[in-house]
Amino acid sequence: MRPSRRELLAAALIGVPGLGRAADPPTFRLGVLPFGTVSWEAELIRARRFDDAEGFRLDTLRLAGNDAARIAFLGGQVDAIVSDLLWAARLRNDGRAVRFIPFSSTEGALMVPARSPVTRLADLKGKRIGIAGGPLDKNWLLLRAAAEREGTDLVAAASLAFGAPPLLSEKLQSGELDAALLYWSFSARLEAKGFRRLISADDVTRRFGIEGKVALLGYLVDEPRHAARAQLVSAMVRASRRAKAALGADEAAWQVVRPLMEAPDDATFQMLRRYFLDGVPDRPVGAERADAERLYAVLAELGGEKFVGRGTTFPAGLYWEQAP
Repeated sequence: MRPSRRELLAAALIGVPGLGRAADPPTFRLGVLPFGTVSWEAELIRARRFDDAEGFRLDTLRLAGNDAARIAFLGGQVDAIVSDLLWAARLRNDGRAVRFIPFSSTEGALMVPARSPVTRLADLKGKRIGIAGGPLDKNWLLLRAAAEREGTDLVAAASLAFGAPPLLSEKLQSGELDAALLYWSFSARLEAKGFRRLISADDVTRRFGIEGKVALLGYLVDEPRHAARAQLVSAMVRASRRAKAALGADEAAWQVVRPLMEAPDDATFQMLRRYFLDGVPDRPVGAERADAERLYAVLAELGGEKFVGRGTTFPAGLYWEQAP
């Protein structure tokens, strides 16, 4: 009788500190946010036992926010988090040997009320715009540059408010803002309520020569130092693919994750589902890397060292390319 994948992986890990014994599957520690979609995928992996099928055990550590997630990853409290491609590139350029595994290409959008007179970027002159993140948020840098190409300086021509997405979403709904640049989950919730996208992040990047939908969110792991660790990361990648495939094809899979989605009605649930599935990466790594290099060059020019750090080019070896 042939040994199972789990038995082979466990056997390979004998003698590797911290990775368990042959009797116990190795553990992959994943940092998740209460509001993050990675928790949806993790819940399905465990519910469907995709981790067990791939020979490991998935554990999750709930973290308060993006800053906490980054600290946990850098400090070795977790094996992976889902984070931003540009931050991953900055880490690698600064000397930390990290790898990036595409998780989602769904980005945010500039949202306006359904009956807003704003139909193009030039119409934002004199308007009140909310921007999720800070002045160096990548989506804001790109939107600002796109508007400037059309002859509109949003910094000078509009009233800007930087802040947390939930607050900006509320202010847009109450009429205190005319437009808001928000992350995708907030955009999806607003669209379910009848708000419309003036322009999406994908639309903006195409104006700078980006050919496809770049997965700007991905699993971030440290470079494996031995074969057993590489096998564990590969097992997690396969489990992630299984979960995404199930969400794309199996209605019952969504009933597993729906309690985590905080969707107050079916319209919101369906919109969140559509946005999530639209962002499932399906391009070869080479295509991802080519577009990422173009995008990095644009953002390095727009944001400078404050945004990308000391690196002047997109780092080689950032993408995880080991065969499954």
